[in-house]
Amino acid sequence: MDMSTKTFQLNNGNSIPAVGLGTWQSKDNATREAVKHALQRGYRHIDTALNYGNEHEVGEGIRASGIPREQIWVTTKLDNHWHHRVREGFELSLQTLGLEYLDLFLIHFPCSTDPNDRAKHLPDWDFVKTWQDMQKLLETGKVRNIGVSNFQISHLERLLNDPSCAVVPAVNQLELHPYNPSPKLLEYCREKNIHCTGYSCLGGHADSAINAHTDLINDAGVVRIARSKGKTPAQILLMWGLQRGTSIIPKSVSPGRIDSNFQLDGWNLTEKEFTELSAIQTRAKVVGDGWMPIRVFLGDDE
Repeated sequence: MDMSTKTFQLNNGNSIPAVGLGTWQSKDNATREAVKHALQRGYRHIDTALNYGNEHEVGEGIRASGIPREQIWVTTKLDNHWHHRVREGFELSLQTLGLEYLDLFLIHFPCSTDPNDRAKHLPDWDFVKTWQDMQKLLETGKVRNIGVSNFQISHLERLLNDPSCAVVPAVNQLELHPYNPSPKLLEYCREKNIHCTGYSCLGGHADSAINAHTDLINDAGVVRIARSKGKTPAQILLMWGLQRGTSIIPKSVSPGRIDSNFQLDGWNLTEKEFTELSAIQTRAKVVGDGWMPIRVFLGDDE
């Protein structure tokens, strides 16, 4: 498969690139240069969020790449304390990115936070109301797809069963890797025709020191398969994600790693290798919910 053209079809007929560049915890000039480099090397999906604080640099990198805007899929996300101000949050992201439209806009978490006290949940608001306003964005012509992120089965059940839900989310972006595979959630999304994108797909391994990470990249099974195939552990984990039917957005600011993470053409995991990775029993997450006023990761989607 050619990674520059491989896509997954969404429930509305649009197609999302299979491999993108994640930018969580990428800062300043490093973000701009990483986005520029990735696009010039064939990436066609850039993922960011208002919460990341780097939308401006992502936009600069897109323009500096020289790649036509219509060839690039740009995803960003509505932060928790903007849930009751969806249109304003959306317009802020567009303005900060310097773009006329978005390819995908996501609710970042199923948590509606009080902007005046982020330790509190808004008493009269929740993600069902947020989704009502997300649906209205489609009428503006400034966003082509809407979806959610970090939604568990219980959240999706509540949303999809609400009479106000006229548009099924096109995408659910989730932490997905062999230490956090969430098979029940993935199967539920397949049944509902919601595409899943995996973030932290390398288990949180990053170029810069971060607090939240796993040791997945050094897992004995992952390393053994990588050596036997002459690939990097990261490439093995990324191919596992693709063969599950999920798009992937590995984060890096290193040109070498950005290139390596995209070198997924012309090979795949055998059924035995895929099954071995899927059978890993270690469990660990990169992203937690302790910083939010409510729990969103309920642990019931394994």
